[in-house]
Amino acid sequence: MTDLQATSQASIVEQQAKEIEILKRRLLEAQKLTAMGELVSTTTHEFNNVLMSVINYARMGLRHKDEQTRNNCFEKISAAGERAAKITTGVLAMAKNRGNRMEPTELSKIVDDTIVLLEREMRKYRIEIEFQNNDVPQALANGNQIQQVLLNLMINARQAMPQGGRLILRLSYDAADHMVDLLVRDHGVGIPSDQLPQIFDAFYSTKSGPDETGKGGTGIGLAACRDIVEAHQGKIRVQSTVGMGTAFTIRIPAAEANPSSRSDVSHVVPVSGGSMLPTSSVRQ
Repeated sequence: MTDLQATSQASIVEQQAKEIEILKRRLLEAQKLTAMGELVSTTTHEFNNVLMSVINYARMGLRHKDEQTRNNCFEKISAAGERAAKITTGVLAMAKNRGNRMEPTELSKIVDDTIVLLEREMRKYRIEIEFQNNDVPQALANGNQIQQVLLNLMINARQAMPQGGRLILRLSYDAADHMVDLLVRDHGVGIPSDQLPQIFDAFYSTKSGPDETGKGGTGIGLAACRDIVEAHQGKIRVQSTVGMGTAFTIRIPAAEANPSSRSDVSHVVPVSGGSMLPTSSVRQ
């Protein structure tokens, strides 16, 4: 091979490497847009549910003349309005943090906002959410992107428990590594061990297609989650046992050395008619 041929081949390889890098960046942007689309779709759907509740109870109040029925309708409309306010607060937070800027972020607020968006859907599928809100420092994060990751993982958890079940969300702080950990654990069908190495690959999916709500099955969700977390200089890991469930842990660098001084909190969003479980009842 002549020097000219070697130089030509090296140039071709370099050009191909650049093209691959461009494609990777485009794929990452497509993944982020897909995750954002999921978030916007869920938000819009929930807001529409609230509006329908307001309309239906307003019509009921107009049809009935007795004071008790009307007062009940007013209470329902007021509750729907409060829920709408929570949703719009979350939307405004999303709009405020549209770019890729990293800033000190309260992950507990991200979790609370995401629970508000998915609470009705989880109750519909008999999923009980327990949020173990431990004392952790702020994370250095883009709140909008982390919410996209959490939304995706929570929807996956719901799909893994078709008969209903318990979804645990837990914040903790690893002082040694200066990392804030967010655990998302379901008690669902689990993932076979031979599939675990591929679940973060783009377009790889353990599902046959979207569920009845039109969510999932594209193989983009978990790949987007991985790329978003890694862009935060963080890590995402998974543990799963078939028939026992799956646990995803997101690790994000903390924004400060010490946790804020506030009490640990744990609260439960039960399914309709379900009982609240104390933190001590959760299997570790």
